[in-house]
Amino acid sequence: MTPRCVPCDFDPEEKGIYTIVLRLRGDAIVEVGSLGPVTFRAGWYAYTGSARGTGGFKRVLRHIAVMEGVNVTRRWHIDRLLPLAELEEVVATPTGEDLECSIARRIGEGFPSVRGFGSSDCSCPSHLSFSCGVEIVQAVREAHASASSSSSSSASVEPSNSIPGPSGGGRRDGVI
Repeated sequence: MTPRCVPCDFDPEEKGIYTIVLRLRGDAIVEVGSLGPVTFRAGWYAYTGSARGTGGFKRVLRHIAVMEGVNVTRRWHIDRLLPLAELEEVVATPTGEDLECSIARRIGEGFPSVRGFGSSDCSCPSHLSFSCGVEIVQAVREAHASASSSSSSSASVEPSNSIPGPSGGGRRDGVI
C-alpha cells in the first residue's frame, strides 16, 4: 500500500491536536536546539503537536512545507527532523480541549521517545516517539480515538481525521 498525502482532508482553519508520523530511512545526527545533537535511528517517528492557536491546522501545512524545503524557517524541534524524513500519515483531532499531552503520553506508553523533544512548554517527557516498524501508525490512530471518546465535551471534539502521506525514544544523549 502506498499512502498519499491529502492535507485538504481536514479544514486548515479548524483548531485541534495533530500527530505527524514520519519515516526516516537512514540514521541521522541532528542538532535540535537546546537538546543539542540527537542521533535518530532509521524508523518511524510520531510527533504530537497542538494546532489550537490562531492558525489552526495550518500548522500541519507549515510542517509539510518545511519537510518539502519550501519553508526554511526552523522554529520548533520538529522542524530539524522534518527535512530528513518522509510523511507517512497525519492524524488530526479537531478540538478546543488541551489533549496534546494526553495523546503524546498514550503514544509514548508503547514506544521509546526522544527525551525533551517537543515538550519544552509542558512536563511531558517527550512529544516524539519512535518505532522500528510501522505499527506506530495504529498506536497514533488509537491514541487520538481514545482521547476523542474520553473527552467530556463532545460538542467540541469530533472523530479524528487520518491523512496518509507519501510512502516512498531515544535519550537526550542522542541514541534512540
